Amino acid sequence: MMYPFSNSSKRHILLATMVLVMMGFTASRVVHADEKGVTAEQMQNWREADFGMFIHWGAYSYLGGAWEGEPVSGYAEHILRSKEIPLAEYKDKVVAKFNPQDFDADEWVRIAKSAGMKYIVITAKHHDGFAMWDSKLTDYDIIDSTSFGRDPMRELRDATKKAGLLFGFYYSHAQDWSHPYGQRNSRDFGYEQPQKRGWYKQPEWAEYVEKSWIYVNEKSIPQMEELIISYDPDIMWFDTHNWLPADMTRVIVERAKELKPDMIINSRGTTGIYDYKSTNDRPEYFQRTDEKYWEAIPTTNDSYGYHAYDKSHKPVAFFVDLLVRAAGRGGNLLMNVGPMGNGEIDPVDVKLLAQIGDWLIPNGESIYGAERTPLAVQGWGDTTVKGNKLYLQVMNWPTSGKLVVGGLESSVKKAYFLTENNAASLDVERLNDMDVVLTVPLKAPDELCTVIVLELDEALVADKTILLNPAVSFNMLHVFEGDLHGKDIKWGSGNIKSNFIQYWPSSDDYIGWPVRANEDGRYLLTAHYTGMGDNPGNVFSVEVAGQSFDATVEKKGKYLLATLGEVIIPAGTHTLTVKAKKQKPDSNLVNLTDISLIPMKQGTE
Repeated sequence: MMYPFSNSSKRHILLATMVLVMMGFTASRVVHADEKGVTAEQMQNWREADFGMFIHWGAYSYLGGAWEGEPVSGYAEHILRSKEIPLAEYKDKVVAKFNPQDFDADEWVRIAKSAGMKYIVITAKHHDGFAMWDSKLTDYDIIDSTSFGRDPMRELRDATKKAGLLFGFYYSHAQDWSHPYGQRNSRDFGYEQPQKRGWYKQPEWAEYVEKSWIYVNEKSIPQMEELIISYDPDIMWFDTHNWLPADMTRVIVERAKELKPDMIINSRGTTGIYDYKSTNDRPEYFQRTDEKYWEAIPTTNDSYGYHAYDKSHKPVAFFVDLLVRAAGRGGNLLMNVGPMGNGEIDPVDVKLLAQIGDWLIPNGESIYGAERTPLAVQGWGDTTVKGNKLYLQVMNWPTSGKLVVGGLESSVKKAYFLTENNAASLDVERLNDMDVVLTVPLKAPDELCTVIVLELDEALVADKTILLNPAVSFNMLHVFEGDLHGKDIKWGSGNIKSNFIQYWPSSDDYIGWPVRANEDGRYLLTAHYTGMGDNPGNVFSVEVAGQSFDATVEKKGKYLLATLGEVIIPAGTHTLTVKAKKQKPDSNLVNLTDISLIPMKQGTE
């Protein structure tokens, strides 16, 4: 079966484009990107945008996550493949019926701005191969295959630019389930296609590697060229580059850079060419990173495309926490919504975005353009810095009326609540050379996250040891804040399925956190972990201040709680470690997420 074209003029354009592309892009000839590239000023503008709207919207949105009355598990935008819908049937029963008459680009931009978002990235083509713009290369697009009669990519691009926001396209360059050589569709073309990442490394697929160049040269590059030339995006957001060999994805990305050297590109396009790093999908927590520019992509529920049956929407507190933690680690948050098939954004998402905006807009000074600090993680929340202002984002409010900033060696000139705009100062005292304490109300002014500004007399100087705080409800030591020791132990990606130590195959490996206490304290010691694979039955040991506590991985399951017992932490500096006590051969010790120290009041049992 050949790639379908019903319009002769488009066929001629395609053939002409193929000739040009084949002249410049073959396996043996790589065109290198313009060396000028993206400027530091552009990247700083992107970084200072901090918060953006990711939009997964296409013909699949019409189905709302179900096929023939049966909901799909996982991502709704993958329904063509996950429900094994024949391509002809998908075109007839899904694409042809997709008619988003309620789409209003200005309203989408208004919703984004009201949430405090400063850039927008939308799916121009996802893995189903359907073009959401007026493509001159195929009739499989929103103009020729639907009755909608409008170009929503053009409308959203214009509305976004008019509002002063950055605009970008998501473009599936490495997968296209509508093309004979676009990977992963063995139903429609009469032969097997690769079904696993890295397929091109297997000898049995050698012939298919050559055929993949047909897809790259015939569709992937030409349609990308259309988007860049006709719409002039600020950002090109690629995805799943490991579904094509690196020499192919490099050709695609370098062509994008050749056409528009100052276009910002994420790290999912090819190996080694990117302007910023993308995290994995659906993050819950962030690894420490030395990347100067990076971005996380959470979504409101567990799907990126609209899923009417997925009611797992996270609360506003989850996203405020994620936004604060991203900013505190020097990253951006590109938060996804999946608009409905009629062109409207789901009212549940609209409400959630408005709630985020209610917090972000008055507290945005602590997020937009603010940078990560050298301070250790704080028991009450996170920190950012901008110039001589240190911002404390307090989510775990101290019950004592005293908020201790651990590791702050710089002198503090003034402290106040950000939303009060310096109207009244908070009392600040220095506890010792490394810590200061603020007198604060017993109740948090903002239950989501209260921001306190510290104006410093000098540049920020910090000690990186984690201070245990007896005045907060808990002190969490997440594994991503710890130091890994050993050659095999590795973190997971931080998403909803791997927010823990992913690999711990050797009993010689361990994790540790430097901690200190300003006074003797009693804490309840707990651990959160996931039981999976062969690790149930393994025993891990938590050691600190000469005390040792053992816990057994009891069963399979996510985010299980182990209560280890009461620990006494003397004043001073310590290292808390987690090591193997008993480990079965060929098993991971434990998929550990965090260790928590919960202050125990005097007289409590």
